[in-house]
Amino acid sequence: AFDWGALIRWLDFNDTWLAAEWGHPSDNLGAILTLSDYRVRHKKQAITIKDILNYMIMAYEIQGVFALENSFNKVGLDHVILVKLASTAVSLKILGATRDQMLAGLSQIFVDGQSLRAYRHAPNVGSRKSWAAGDATSRAVRLAMITMKGEKGYPSCLSAEKWGFYDVLFDGKPFNISREYGSYVMENILFKISYPAEFHSQTALEAAIQLHPQIKNKINNITKIVISTHEAAIRIISKTGQLYNPADRDHCLQYIIAVGLLFGELDARHYEDEIASNPQIDQLRYKMTIEENKQFSLDYLDPEKRSISNSIQIFFDDNSASEKVTVQYPIGHKRRRSEGIPLLIQKFKQSGLSQKIQDICLAREKYEEMSVSELMDLLYNQFESVLGNRC
Repeated sequence: AFDWGALIRWLDFNDTWLAAEWGHPSDNLGAILTLSDYRVRHKKQAITIKDILNYMIMAYEIQGVFALENSFNKVGLDHVILVKLASTAVSLKILGATRDQMLAGLSQIFVDGQSLRAYRHAPNVGSRKSWAAGDATSRAVRLAMITMKGEKGYPSCLSAEKWGFYDVLFDGKPFNISREYGSYVMENILFKISYPAEFHSQTALEAAIQLHPQIKNKINNITKIVISTHEAAIRIISKTGQLYNPADRDHCLQYIIAVGLLFGELDARHYEDEIASNPQIDQLRYKMTIEENKQFSLDYLDPEKRSISNSIQIFFDDNSASEKVTVQYPIGHKRRRSEGIPLLIQKFKQSGLSQKIQDICLAREKYEEMSVSELMDLLYNQFESVLGNRC
């Protein structure tokens, strides 16, 4: 589960969920795929890809509905606590837990140690942010399995005075769950299709790339860059000063915009030292002013909109200015599905997977009927052919 959770995070741009809390619900696949595969091989349980998709809907809904109104980042905790929660719940479902076993297992999550967000923010940004999901989803499998062996639960682990989760880690506030569990999260999930950049910056990068042809020959004439954004982007990815490594750069709004303006594109290599050492990037960063657009912040939390808006306008030394470019919804948003799905399929086809795997995954009815272990064998065989003895 750790390996698959880490692989999925490293090798894809990841789908994303943004609300009071953020996260990547596909992180739960580390537990769902591997535990299901284990059950098929060792317990002869029949689990198909359609079952996997249903488990995904459950995990996405648990993580996403909790995230709507409960901010763990505001108390310094990392969002992978919700991966651990959703993965444990679905792991227990796969293992056939009773209601009492489910409650016992879920209580283990909240008495467990929780990850700090320190590794996602300066001065401690590091690569742990890319394997933290594998850690959380694998921990969930362990907690689910020991629960099924009889490990007891803790009924007031949330609400116990002084020693409960609420008092110790959540400023004494209870969770607020205001939406019934259905399939809302899966229906509204954000696909990170175009750029390997933190999701709050996706529309800003799109705006910067739109501006690139107009300003590429006037870089040295720029006096000011005004960026209007939403509160969450300011809190998470607005950074000034030195950036220490690629993990720091791909979570910096100003760096991402500067790359878009300079190069008209962004891919993984733009975070490496060779390109980051270009002095023009920091020169542009220092000319940026970040301001909150209150309407953008409201629309970000509006369940009917869920926008992730950014605006950019550039000013020059002759007192002229570019147009103000605003992008409200990224290409992977539900409101841009007609644009996004063909690009998502194109991204999938460029992933390096064998033609056989591609054909199977794109033939929906046959794919849904397939055993999870058949798919895992195909994936393993492909990795083995590429990696050899290192697989």
